Amino acid sequence: MANRIVECIPNFSEGRRTEVVDAIVSAISSVPGIFLLRRESDVDHNRSVVTFAGSPEAVLDAAVAGVARAVDLVDLNAHSGQHPRMGAADVVPFVPIEGVTMADCVALAREAAGRIWSELGVPVYLYEEAAVVPEHRNLADLRRGQFERIRDTVATDPLRAPDVGDRLVHPTAGITAVGARKALVAYNIQLGTGDAAIARRIARAVRYSSGGLRYVKALGFELKSKGVVQVSMNLVDYERTPIHVVFEMVRREAERYGVSVVGSELIGLVPQEALLQSAAWYLRIHDFDSQRVLENRLLSAMAEEIDEDEPEEPDDS
Repeated sequence: MANRIVECIPNFSEGRRTEVVDAIVSAISSVPGIFLLRRESDVDHNRSVVTFAGSPEAVLDAAVAGVARAVDLVDLNAHSGQHPRMGAADVVPFVPIEGVTMADCVALAREAAGRIWSELGVPVYLYEEAAVVPEHRNLADLRRGQFERIRDTVATDPLRAPDVGDRLVHPTAGITAVGARKALVAYNIQLGTGDAAIARRIARAVRYSSGGLRYVKALGFELKSKGVVQVSMNLVDYERTPIHVVFEMVRREAERYGVSVVGSELIGLVPQEALLQSAAWYLRIHDFDSQRVLENRLLSAMAEEIDEDEPEEPDDS
């Protein structure tokens, strides 16, 4: 039977207390069959992203375990950071990688949502492909106003009603968004200025919701610890809006304000194809494809040899 692999990339509202992040990561990685792929924290955002993968069953258990530790250890009433947040475990997306479909991940997300409510008492929004109402599909719409605004309006505003759980928020852990989606690229660009207004203007120009690039979501932040500002983006379909297109637009917009790009960063993991697209574009390589990469071609050749060596099935006659 072919491997069945799901990726999960939960975002937790804690990026400053290493011991808390360690505890959350330990809860996730303690589940048998889980491959912990990456963890990263940002003190300015006060947020951590954990990337892991495994079978659907293992990933489900690990996701719930990570959320449970966050519920125990994170109090949003005492939390502050640059990145908007509404839950101790803010978002929990499931992504199909191999041998599973998007429909499988939707079912996984909805099962996780049920467990987060029944076991932990945290209500849940279902977003992206797992959404059950159109108004909850877009994560930015769900998070608008953050924990405090949602807490104050969840009982009275029909659009704030959780998809799973009672019309309230957990008093310290808030509300969690659980979803299913394609692989995206979380990509941030740092600008050589301390003026956060410039980053916000550029984010407004780049993001689709205000007239920018079709598959880009963007916000502008100040990173006080680094003395720069940041345009923080999600490229929700990197094949249609590639990284290099986003970079060039941000760079040109920054030039309008006399500001330079001083660096960029990827959050979590990135599909190889997303980087190859940009490499081919910047290097002007004609007729480029992934099989021109040594390691890819070697793996393909080895797979072809294994297929040729496998004995044919015996004839029933």
